Amino acid sequence: MTTRKPTMADVARQAGVSLKTVSRVVNQEPHVRASLQQRVQEAISTLGYRRNEAAARLARGATMLTLGLVMENISNEFSSRLAAAVEAAAAQHEALVVFGSYEESADTERMLIESMYARGVDCLIVVPSAADHGWLAEHPGLTTVFVDRVPRGLAAADVVLLDDEWGGRAATGHLLARGHRRIALISDDDGLSSVHDRATGYRTALAEAGVPADEALVVRGEFEPWRVAREVTRLLDLPAPPTAFFATNNRAAIGILHALRERPERPAYVGFDDFALADVFNPGVTVVRYDISRLAGGAVDLLLNPARGARRLRVPVELVPRGSGELPPP
Repeated sequence: MTTRKPTMADVARQAGVSLKTVSRVVNQEPHVRASLQQRVQEAISTLGYRRNEAAARLARGATMLTLGLVMENISNEFSSRLAAAVEAAAAQHEALVVFGSYEESADTERMLIESMYARGVDCLIVVPSAADHGWLAEHPGLTTVFVDRVPRGLAAADVVLLDDEWGGRAATGHLLARGHRRIALISDDDGLSSVHDRATGYRTALAEAGVPADEALVVRGEFEPWRVAREVTRLLDLPAPPTAFFATNNRAAIGILHALRERPERPAYVGFDDFALADVFNPGVTVVRYDISRLAGGAVDLLLNPARGARRLRVPVELVPRGSGELPPP
């Protein structure tokens, strides 16, 4: 088990106050009620908390709250946008953000989480892998908020999610409304709650329209654009090919675009997650999109305002028609 020093998050939990209050007391800022100061000082004494003097030299001698952000891959557009949004949200609270990517490795994910806390990171935002996260129960002092996906193996966790199932239903329903009945699903790792919920939305929309789900049109576990392009080509070569596609993430949508460059067919398609230049293609790419600043801001707010019991926030999504999702079946 990793040994680490007490953090501001530990002090906040012990005293029953917010991280911001602890920061103000530690930095001797004015206008903190005497009763709150006493509770924080008692918690500091009980836990043996010592502020990091290296961090104290930052921001003209003030200790900054440090948030860790652990993601799958910073090079992915979703991750890079999330990182920027978390940094902007944290800056409003004068907090510093450090980043780490686990590159699809559950072992690296665990190493990053434990190393960040061992080095004095106050709290964490994690985009969890599909691996079991039950080991976090061994570390009750770790203050963590999960984003975009529900962690497996944890009975209680603070999570900020997109309305993934609604997005899957909206995307598929949009294609059904244009007359499509053979709609392929291009899916990522369905061990991830976000992907599972988007696929559930797809199946629900088909069922509501009385269209049987054809498992031959479902591609699972592919997310690299070149692999998706290969699968799209295979589906379009079937005797009864799909006339439309729903991609559960932006990488899959890009894979569809790659496949269609050399094809005579004009299938319709909708992607989940917006991406750069999606509105430049002809036709533009119809997407399910959302305000990523709400995703990041919700996570930071939960971290800075700890509470008993698990909390779950859900960020709404919207369908943005640009042309690709409005193409009719042949």
